[in-house]
Amino acid sequence: MTVTLAQRGGDSASLVIRGARVLDPVAGIDETRDLVVRDGVIGGDPTGLPEVAGSERVVVPGFVDPHVHLRTPGREDMEDIATGSAAGAAGGFVTILAMPNTSPPVDNAGILASLLDAAREEARIRVGFYAAITAGQRGQELTEQVELAETGAAGFSDDGVPVANAEVMRRAMQYQGITGLPLVLHEEDPDLSGSGVMHEGAVATRVGLAGIPGVSESIAVARDAALAEYERARIHICHVSARETVEEIRRAKTRGVAITAEVTPHHLLLTDEAVVGLDPSRHKMNPPLREQADRQALVEALVDGTLDCIATDHAPHAGHEKDAPFEEAPFGVTGLETAFAACYTHLVRPGHLDLEMLVRRLGADPARTLGLPEPSLCDGATADLAVVDLGARQVVGDAGFQSKSTNSAFLGDALYGVVELTIAGGQIAWRR
Repeated sequence: MTVTLAQRGGDSASLVIRGARVLDPVAGIDETRDLVVRDGVIGGDPTGLPEVAGSERVVVPGFVDPHVHLRTPGREDMEDIATGSAAGAAGGFVTILAMPNTSPPVDNAGILASLLDAAREEARIRVGFYAAITAGQRGQELTEQVELAETGAAGFSDDGVPVANAEVMRRAMQYQGITGLPLVLHEEDPDLSGSGVMHEGAVATRVGLAGIPGVSESIAVARDAALAEYERARIHICHVSARETVEEIRRAKTRGVAITAEVTPHHLLLTDEAVVGLDPSRHKMNPPLREQADRQALVEALVDGTLDCIATDHAPHAGHEKDAPFEEAPFGVTGLETAFAACYTHLVRPGHLDLEMLVRRLGADPARTLGLPEPSLCDGATADLAVVDLGARQVVGDAGFQSKSTNSAFLGDALYGVVELTIAGGQIAWRR
């Protein structure tokens, strides 16, 4: 069944980007030249088109984020389709998929259809929506997944809570044989996680906070990988954080299990040492920031392909809710506006990852993993691209945010790689 992606209508872009480095690793393009966009399509005659300076810039296929929270319906004070898609555009994203743990959850075709209609009016970039695996995300009864798939769901997820009952998960995998859509899984054992608020380890002991062990995540992944192998199902693991989980995924892939996985910029770049400052706005998320050994394992797994792509888990919150004691504040940080710059600054510039791989892991790889259109810079392709000044540096937050929320893990950090222009679906979505 076909995933529905919605975007507001608008004028098609026509311009020429002069003298940029044009980089599309999948298409094998890496050259300095002009890039023409005419009537929203790459290529054509540049005569008479307005010009965009491309010198010292790189043009890349636009990014795709398979894991964001737009907070609608129910918490539009935190984020909505308009602001969330604007945040995505400002970060170079051309497609995002929104999670269904809203108020109420996206667990029926009526809510999903209304969200798609709203995105057709409000979204600056393509937006798709997951539907819940279980009714009310209570983990007991499956949603009407065939009807939801026919309405245009991008997949099914109870993100925010795990599906704790193995029989319910097994039945969801059996239904997948009908819909063909991925199950996108938040993995943790609720009993092992308990009341934890950060990674279980020496730092948690030092600051006196209850911890969440890495095995809480890996045990859940092992169960669902075994079920997927048995049912020949396809699963995608959300926001991998622990080295134990990396090993479970690696073993499952070796066995031929149809399993893919994502990792966030904050888990790739930060550790639980950041939590010492007890700033829940920046450093409280689920899964939590873990130890250096975990972080290093994630980077290595991203490079070798065990982890398939980068996803932000963009999770906006109201300021007054994050302005609370660490134990009481909600989990989650934003990420759409900082994902490329954070990874470029801390992974590419030091040499841990090359730029070509970062562009793939943020663009073509998540698109392919979740069955979405792959952005391309080839002539004749719809213009889905970002123009980035790699040498420009910006302090996160100094220019404000397109998101309604400011709870960024990188707030106040000076990051290289400023997105100057985003064209999504052939339309200009962001211009700095």
